Amino acid sequence: MELPTSLAWLVDEAGTSPDPERFLAEIGDRLMSDGLPLAGGALTLAAPHPIIARRTWLWRAETGPVIEALSFVDTLPNQAGQEWLSGLGPVQENTVGPAPDGPVLAWAGTRAFTPDEIDELRLVARFAAPSLAALAARAGLAALLEAYLGKRSASRVQAGALSRGSGETISTALLCADLRDFTALSEATEPAVMIATLDTWFDRIAGAVHAFGGEVLKFMGDGVLAIFPVTSTPGNACEAALRAVGSARAGMAHLDAIRQGQGLPSLPFGVALHFGEILWGNIGAADRLDFTAIGPAVNLVSRLEGLCKPLGHSVLLSGAVAEQVSASLDFLGNHALRGIAEPCAVFTLPGD
Repeated sequence: MELPTSLAWLVDEAGTSPDPERFLAEIGDRLMSDGLPLAGGALTLAAPHPIIARRTWLWRAETGPVIEALSFVDTLPNQAGQEWLSGLGPVQENTVGPAPDGPVLAWAGTRAFTPDEIDELRLVARFAAPSLAALAARAGLAALLEAYLGKRSASRVQAGALSRGSGETISTALLCADLRDFTALSEATEPAVMIATLDTWFDRIAGAVHAFGGEVLKFMGDGVLAIFPVTSTPGNACEAALRAVGSARAGMAHLDAIRQGQGLPSLPFGVALHFGEILWGNIGAADRLDFTAIGPAVNLVSRLEGLCKPLGHSVLLSGAVAEQVSASLDFLGNHALRGIAEPCAVFTLPGD
């Protein structure tokens, strides 16, 4: 007996699907070839992530391309898929595999599904279990790596950049920031409260970095090291980093207003920007690696951030960044930085 197109594909080829998007589009097209009256479909996978509970991919038969929706921790297992599909037609949903939080395949019909069509969709869910288990494992690994390494670094590691010493030289704007007087604050604050305070700070600075296309490489105590790799021009990378600084300052001003209303001290911080080349890759022991950045540019931006407090400014920019941005800046002179051979031209924002 010859299997329907969809089931034959699930047996012979689905295991090679590169991602959930391709899987959903392929199985949807084959179900339509088998005569099922599909208006759209949704595939939901659990995501081991700090705030994202599930990822849902949505396919519309009429247009073809797949879009992705995220479900956060307080949502129902297939809420995003159900809500979207219900706008297309009657919905048939099937959990794949025995686990209650396993993958979910759901379909919207151009009309109500017949009992035979419902049976076929249930059979598809059973045949899909092995392939979706593999896809879920890969998607889960990607989510974990992105949460701990950042999106760009995670993709490099997943692509096989696992050897110690492997890496590439990239041109990037660098951002280094930390809180002022953190040691004194931590000694006078309960550990749990201090962790919550750090989280609010990191939310503002990392959120600003990500909003403008950057990536956080490191959280170091109360400090942050982030990069804005050149994807078009050095000027665009430096402008993005400067906009991220503006966003972070606005976010911290709002947070300080909230804290002052609660009788808590404000959280002053310093941030420095530099532009240069870094070696981005694997560094560490033979069996314990860190995917990070090293090089003179990293050293310089760290030393420059250390000048914020003695110079009395919250934002400092190197001459390399000043050359690339259009913003009006105040020149603070050339300053010697510890461990850096040449003095660094230092700039700040007007009124900082």
